[in-house]
Amino acid sequence: MKNISLQVIALFGALSCFGSVHAAETRTPLVPLPSLDDFTDGDGWGVGLGLSVEYESAYEGSDEFELEVEPAGGVQWRTGDHLFYWSGLAIGWRTLVKDGWLVQTSLGYEEGREEGDSEDGRLDGLGESSSGATLLLETRYALAENWRYFLDGRVLTGEIGTLGIFGAGTCLACQPNGTGWEVGAVVTFHDGKLANRDFGVNTQQSINSGLPETDVDSGYRSTGVNVNYRNYLNENWQVFGEVLYEVYGSDVSDSPISRNNYEAEIGVGFIYVF
Repeated sequence: MKNISLQVIALFGALSCFGSVHAAETRTPLVPLPSLDDFTDGDGWGVGLGLSVEYESAYEGSDEFELEVEPAGGVQWRTGDHLFYWSGLAIGWRTLVKDGWLVQTSLGYEEGREEGDSEDGRLDGLGESSSGATLLLETRYALAENWRYFLDGRVLTGEIGTLGIFGAGTCLACQPNGTGWEVGAVVTFHDGKLANRDFGVNTQQSINSGLPETDVDSGYRSTGVNVNYRNYLNENWQVFGEVLYEVYGSDVSDSPISRNNYEAEIGVGFIYVF
């Protein structure tokens, strides 16, 4: 896993050198952070379509990894400091408020875990975990000019439970067109409903699977670091990538569902911006 991470980061670095020559200098995103895509160029519509390849944990707490190809991009409409978007299973709105505040909200859909997510049969007898609509509320605050340093707070809530994410980040070699590197660190918390959806084993599941009955308390979930990268290869083509590493707290790690005490993900993709 470590060698793959280094190879992907090296690839991002090489593309960064190439993209710096061919960057789309004229684009002006709402917020110049690589983790927040903006396919518009000021007011009006923006459309980006592409694909990403992700190598990631098969499910929360898994020691199995899988390679997946996912669609990337979305449709956006911007007016002034407001941007409305549709991306994947989510529709949302983000806006800039004075003094460096970004506010974002979206409605999405979170798919549950299936027994077949483990090719080694580690989830046999557990059935499917719940799926459902989710509401995301997020705010970011810029601590320095051009979002060089920022604080981040997010709450994801819905039928599956509630997740709270609190962190800080920095943007490295970032440009006004939203390209560059973004590095962040976060701490996450979950309520009892979400904790047991992902890591709990109820009485019936215990009987069916042979795993010990487990009830996970609400509270601290994990600490993680993430790296986001975005660049233009030319006027229309974007390359982007992400590396994520998350270490679980002891309550989560002690669950019989957790075969690893961490979750990891590496992804790279390309988007054509119309």
